[in-house]
Amino acid sequence: MTASGGGQDGAAPGMVVAVQRDGRRDEVAVEEPLEIRIDGAPLAVTMRTPGHDEELALGFLYGEGLIDGPREAGLTADLAHNVIEVQGPLLRDPGARRFYTTSSCGVCGKGALEQVSVHAPRATAGPIVDRGLLASLPDHLRQPMFERTGGLHATGLYNAIGELSLVREDVGRHNAMDKVIGRALLDRRLPLAASILCVSGRLAFELVQKAAVAGAPILVGVGAPTSLAIELAADRGMTLGGFARRGRVNIYTGAERVH
Repeated sequence: MTASGGGQDGAAPGMVVAVQRDGRRDEVAVEEPLEIRIDGAPLAVTMRTPGHDEELALGFLYGEGLIDGPREAGLTADLAHNVIEVQGPLLRDPGARRFYTTSSCGVCGKGALEQVSVHAPRATAGPIVDRGLLASLPDHLRQPMFERTGGLHATGLYNAIGELSLVREDVGRHNAMDKVIGRALLDRRLPLAASILCVSGRLAFELVQKAAVAGAPILVGVGAPTSLAIELAADRGMTLGGFARRGRVNIYTGAERVH
């Protein structure tokens, strides 16, 4: 197998690997573990697509309320560069709890939902957007690695007039979101009070949680929301739009921001 990648729109080397399928060359998305350590102490393991690992680690920690600003972070030589060290200390002690997340679930291993706390104020007023513009955002969500493999999710960051400023892809939808939030953290753009987040798939609870902590008032996705995602978005005063495709979008919460 041969790893490849690179290019624009957030793509990074090592995101894609060449394999043989029915005697022909094919490309598939890479999935590997990443261990996040704080001052040498293991904290979390996530299954992710390599690339932008610093953003992933910082975005994850920010979403968990463990950091509130940029930190020094870098890959180590351990486990073929699948360990990233982040400078402590954390804002709070995670205690005995350790995190393990698969590429399909951002809250796996946290136990009952009652234990999942969202460290986020209610959303600010945010922008007022045209329904047609909101529905069109997925059409502008550049996904070069998805086009090559069909196996990656994407999160895009847009301004109030629908201009895409940042996109990240990953085999895990929550990882793609973490990478965008981590980049925004490094660029000191948080909270995302005047921005719109768009995801390429369904809208599950953990995506609304991460968007809420990042201060994004509007989250839209190509797929369906879950009941808990809708409940959380309403509680945080966010606008949540689902099934954004073919010029249409369903608005589940926060309709006052859509005209």
